[in-house]
Amino acid sequence: MIVKTATFISSNTKVDKLPAANLPEYAFIGRSNVGKSSLINALTGNRHLAKTSQTPGKTQLINHFLINGAWYLVDLPGYGFAKASKSSRAVWEKFIRRYLSIRENLQCVFVLIDSRHEPQQNDLDFCRWLGEKGISFLLVFTKADKSSLAKANSNVRKFHQALLQWFEETPPHFLTSAESRLGCEQLLTAIDEINSNFQPVDVKDR
Repeated sequence: MIVKTATFISSNTKVDKLPAANLPEYAFIGRSNVGKSSLINALTGNRHLAKTSQTPGKTQLINHFLINGAWYLVDLPGYGFAKASKSSRAVWEKFIRRYLSIRENLQCVFVLIDSRHEPQQNDLDFCRWLGEKGISFLLVFTKADKSSLAKANSNVRKFHQALLQWFEETPPHFLTSAESRLGCEQLLTAIDEINSNFQPVDVKDR
């Protein structure tokens, strides 16, 4: 897939005010310093699409971007941001989980994980929650250019192994780099394949 257009549509915390659920949608989420905005910009070829910051926790809303006029890329607030207040984290968690649980056109959640580190408990817990809710997800390991490939692959294997505590089999993964665009083409191809099978949901019948 070639991304020709990427347009910001909306930012909010209210699920009932999101764009109409008539196009396939893909949510990107991870710990607050995982490099999510940089990867989104690399995927779309627009360095200024998602706001990047040296301060973790910049994203605090549900951000919708329309890609090629055909599908939505959704930038969600990061979890595990220690400097945010308990009340702020509670609000974020509530609307994020509500969105993931009830959004009719959500096709897949891309869970971003920092490939430089061994499995982190909050990443594992979030994947477990998605599994318990029956929400489809894939793993996206970021910052592959920041350490050796051997170390990144070792951490990927350890993460899959840790997930086997709760899953009979683990989901596919992508090893990515926002700097070199490693894995971006494969990730977009996966989205393209899912899009080809998308069937719009008639919300009125639900």
